[in-house]
Amino acid sequence: MIDTTDTTMRTALQRYLSTVSILKKGRSQEKYRIEFLCRTFLADKAVRDVTSVDMATYRDQRLTDVNPRTGRPLSAASVRLELSLLSNFFDLCQKEWGFCDDNPVKKIRKPRVSPGRERRISPREERQILRYCHAHPNRSLTSIFVLALETAMRQGELLKLEWQNINLRTGIAHLADTKNGTKRDVPLSHKAREALLRMGVQTEGRVFSYTSEGFKSTWRLMMKRIGIEDLHFHDTRHEAASRLFELGTLDVMEIAAITGHKSLSMLKRYTHLSASKLVKKLEGNRNKGKLAVLNNIVPYPAVVEEINENSIRQHRVRFLDFDNLCSSGDSEEDAITAARDVLLRTLVTAMRRNDSVPAPDQYLEHIDPKRIIMVDPLPLAA
Repeated sequence: MIDTTDTTMRTALQRYLSTVSILKKGRSQEKYRIEFLCRTFLADKAVRDVTSVDMATYRDQRLTDVNPRTGRPLSAASVRLELSLLSNFFDLCQKEWGFCDDNPVKKIRKPRVSPGRERRISPREERQILRYCHAHPNRSLTSIFVLALETAMRQGELLKLEWQNINLRTGIAHLADTKNGTKRDVPLSHKAREALLRMGVQTEGRVFSYTSEGFKSTWRLMMKRIGIEDLHFHDTRHEAASRLFELGTLDVMEIAAITGHKSLSMLKRYTHLSASKLVKKLEGNRNKGKLAVLNNIVPYPAVVEEINENSIRQHRVRFLDFDNLCSSGDSEEDAITAARDVLLRTLVTAMRRNDSVPAPDQYLEHIDPKRIIMVDPLPLAA
C-alpha cells in the first residue's frame, strides 16, 4: 500500500509527466512547464497541503515574471495554460491517486483572457520576407512561407508534410497528424502547388527537412535581420484565414474545413477582415468613377534629398515605390509641388492605359521613417 499522505508536488508532477503528459501531442510544452513547476516553492509541499492561497500566490508571481525570450511580462494566456495543467493534475491526484481531497486551482480567479492577436501581414512585409527567403541557402524557406499563406496550415503541420500524402493532380494535401487530433484534407491553390513543385517532387518522405526548433530559430533570425517587429510565424495562419474570407466565395463551414478549426468562435478570433475589402460591397455599383479615382489617386511615400546639379544645389523628391520617379526644385517646397504633378501624371496615365502601378508603402529600401513624407497628388485646398 502506497502512503499518499506526504507525497510531494515534485514527485507527483514527475509521475504525471511520465504517465499522462507523455501521451499528449503537447508533451514537450508540458514537460517544460512541469520542469519549471518543480523549481518553484510548490515543489516541496505535500500535494494535499497545497491550498488555494498557494495557487493564488503562484498565479500572481507568474503574472509579474518576465519572459526570458521576449523580455516582456509573461502573458495572461501563458499563466492560464499553467493553471490549466495544474487543475488537470490536481483532478487526477484527487480522483485516481488519492494524493489530495480537492482541487485548489478551481477556487481561484483565472487571469483575464487577452483579446486574440489581430496582426496582419502587410504587402510590404510579405515582399520583404519573400526577398529574404529567395536569397536564403535553404530553398524550402520560400515554399514554407508561401504554403502557410495559401493553406492556413500550422507550422507543425507544414513540417510534417509527406510526399505520399500530397496529390498534385487533384490538388489535395492530406494531413494525417494535426494539432486537434483529427485528419483533414487541405486544397492546394495554384501558388501552393508551385511552392511544392519548387521543392522537387518525391514519391515519399518528408517534404521539408527543418526541425521545429530549427525553423523557429530561422524565423526569429529573419525577423531580426529584415527589421520586422512582433510578427510570429503563427500569424501567417491569421493572415491566411482572413484572406480566405476576403475571397468572398467561401462560407464559414468551408473555411473551417480548410483551416481545421473545430470551434467557429476560435475561427472568428483568427479572422480579421480588412476594412478596405468591404468598401466595394458598401458602395455596390454606385460612384464607380469616383471610387476608381479614390482607389488610384492616393498619396505615396517619398524622401527629400539635397543634390548638386551642375554645381547648383537643389532639392529632389524621390518616390520610394517607383523606379526613377522623382522631381526637383530650387527649394524643398518647389520640389514637393513638382512631385505632386509628376505623381498625378504617372497615376492618371496608368489608369488611361490600364497599366498596373505599385501600391503605396511596399518599397524594400531601408529608410529612416523620420525622413519619409507622404506626397498627395491631389491635395485638398487649404
